[in-house]
Amino acid sequence: MTGMKISHYFEFEDHVTGGIRESVAHQRKILDRLDLRYSTDPTLNGDAFHCNLMGPRSVWYAKRARARDIPVVAHTHVTAEDFGDSFRFTNALAKPLKPYLEWAYGLADALVCPSEYNRGVIEEYTDTPTRVISNGVDRQKLEGFESLRSEYLERYDLEPPVVFLVGHVIKRKGLETFVELARRMPELDFAWFGPLDLSLKGRETTRLIEGSPDNCTFTDYIDDIRGAYAAGDIFCFPTHEENEGIALLEAMTAGKPVLVRDIETFSWLEDGTDCLKVSQSAGGSGVAAFVDALERLKDPERRELLGSNAADRSEAFSLESVANQYQSLYEGVV
Repeated sequence: MTGMKISHYFEFEDHVTGGIRESVAHQRKILDRLDLRYSTDPTLNGDAFHCNLMGPRSVWYAKRARARDIPVVAHTHVTAEDFGDSFRFTNALAKPLKPYLEWAYGLADALVCPSEYNRGVIEEYTDTPTRVISNGVDRQKLEGFESLRSEYLERYDLEPPVVFLVGHVIKRKGLETFVELARRMPELDFAWFGPLDLSLKGRETTRLIEGSPDNCTFTDYIDDIRGAYAAGDIFCFPTHEENEGIALLEAMTAGKPVLVRDIETFSWLEDGTDCLKVSQSAGGSGVAAFVDALERLKDPERRELLGSNAADRSEAFSLESVANQYQSLYEGVV
């Protein structure tokens, strides 16, 4: 790949946070690792145009790249399915978003899907060739997290074992279940580490946050994400829809036992070995089944075993492992 140059564009880079921003950061670390030259500006001077969000500017460049026989690679971070129950107005936008994305993703020569589940969704959108490449986990970013434990437990007045979650506080990620679990298990502390952005939230999301019990802490943005993995003991992720879940991979890398809703995205995780799963058919939001699982995870030995297995499983998602797949991707399209 000597001499290859990529236009690696992230539209709305100054405004988009969360998992998409993390994925782009991981991709650029990988490009550095592969010793590939790349521009973060959209240009038609490279050997490939790689866009992470199919906004209007990305579409404009993608169309012109194709006209010049420059291959277009697009990430499928966004689907109509995972757009709802996120921020205010996203439910209303999800329906018209799908035909737009069907058209926009159809402009690419290759689509990068972060999971097999995401690929299945995208293949209903377009017949553009797809390739599954994990967003990966930046193990280096988590180094030394253990040393922050007492500081972050004290900062947020948390008593171990702490049930925790990391990421934007949005309804889709199981906010209702998380709050209700805290209400039903007052003997445990629950902490959600991540931006609140209440001005962007709908009325019901705001009500859930403001009406949460005293043992449920919403930290808002924290400057060192390692603090979340230091303070947390059980990663509880009752999300209803997810393309992959970088925070999940980070929790596993940190050796934390993981409790998830049994959705198709997490089919690669083995219940009872890599994690504990709560069935979708557990009725309603499955709160009672989550309570039962958390009761089992009160056992320190069980937490230790599941966390150790999770850490072993996460090694396949390191940036070193993912880098080879990007090398193959670019060699294939250029």
